[in-house]
Amino acid sequence: MFHWLEKNPFFFAVFVFLTIAFAGLVEILPNFAQAARPVVGLKPFSVLELAGKNIYLKENCNACHSQLIRPFKSETDRYGHFSLSGEFAYDRPFVWGSKRTGPDLMRIGNYRTTDWHESHMKNPQATVEGSIMPPYPWLFNKAADIDTAYAEALTVNALFKTPYNNPEFGDVKLPDDVGKANALALSEAKVIGEDIKDPAVKAALDQGKIPEIVALIAYLNSRK
Repeated sequence: MFHWLEKNPFFFAVFVFLTIAFAGLVEILPNFAQAARPVVGLKPFSVLELAGKNIYLKENCNACHSQLIRPFKSETDRYGHFSLSGEFAYDRPFVWGSKRTGPDLMRIGNYRTTDWHESHMKNPQATVEGSIMPPYPWLFNKAADIDTAYAEALTVNALFKTPYNNPEFGDVKLPDDVGKANALALSEAKVIGEDIKDPAVKAALDQGKIPEIVALIAYLNSRK
C-alpha cells in the first residue's frame, strides 16, 4: 500500500493530511472538552442574581463593558486572572461584550463593594473622576422582576441540568414555587441591603420589595 501511495502524490498528500488531522483531533478535543466543563467550585446564579443579570442586559451594560479578560499582562494586571471557558458554563446567554468604553467587569466582585456600586450608579462622576457613564436613578425605585428570573432558572435547570439544590452549593437553591423563590430572593436581597445607605431602598426591602439596584448589585458581586 505504501509503495502505491509513494507513486501517487495526490493520494499520498491526502493520506498524510488525514493522518495529521486525526492525530490533531485526538490531542486537541479532550482538552476542549475539559476546558468547557465548569471550573471547580463554580456556582449557578441564584434567582436574585439572574434578575440582576436581566437588568444588566436590559440596561445594555454589555454595550460598554466586557466580561472577558484576555491572557495579556496588561489585562491581567488590571482585571485579574484571564477568563476560562469553564467559568461561563452557567451563563445563558454569554455577556462577553465587544467594547470597553468602561472597564471589564468579569472579576469586579473581587474589588468593588456594595456601597461602591450604590454610589457609582447614583453619581458615576463623583465616584470615578472623569467617568462618562450616565447615572441610573430609576434602578433605586423600580422593582426587580423576580418571577421572570425564577422562570428562567426553572428552564435552564430542566434543559441543561444546572446544579441547583446541590449540597455542595447549599446557598444556591431553586424553590418549588414562585412564592418561595420570591421569599428566598428577598432574604438574599436584605443581606445586600445591609450595606446600602439609600433610605428608599431600605424601606422597599422592609416592605418585601426588591429594587432593581439590589438585584443588579447581587449580580455584579457574583462576578469573581
